[in-house]
Amino acid sequence: MAQLKYLVIHCTATPEGRAVSSDEIRRWHTAPIAQGGRGWKQVGYTDMIHLDGRVERLVKNNEDAQVDPWEVTNGAVGYNQISRHVVYVGGCARDGKTPKDTRTPQQLESMRKYVLDFHSKHPGIRIIGHNEVARKACPSFNVQQWLSTIGINQ
Repeated sequence: MAQLKYLVIHCTATPEGRAVSSDEIRRWHTAPIAQGGRGWKQVGYTDMIHLDGRVERLVKNNEDAQVDPWEVTNGAVGYNQISRHVVYVGGCARDGKTPKDTRTPQQLESMRKYVLDFHSKHPGIRIIGHNEVARKACPSFNVQQWLSTIGINQ
């Protein structure tokens, strides 16, 4: 068990408007490499924000400021033991390659509520984009700028 230090925001890196199911995410992450997956023991995200704004829990947790072994997800190498990870569906232009902030109005509202609620429960936790700890475009928007628009200045 480790102290929670980060909430990491991700995107699925899928084309704008393409729905993604939790089963699909689990398959991408946990299927054996020989079957096109990553071979992980656990999915990479705690929660997922669908195109319609619905938030789905992918990995149960007890909502406290500790990351118990059964709560660890594989969202960001070197940060998994001390982070929770939330992903929104999208993050690429329709070409499926170009990073783009594709959050729908419903996703924007759900993400705002999710992050504000998380921040109120854990005000000392740093909220970051995956791209702040890895050489990736994910989540395809500047998390720190967005946080300031919803009233969070870290």
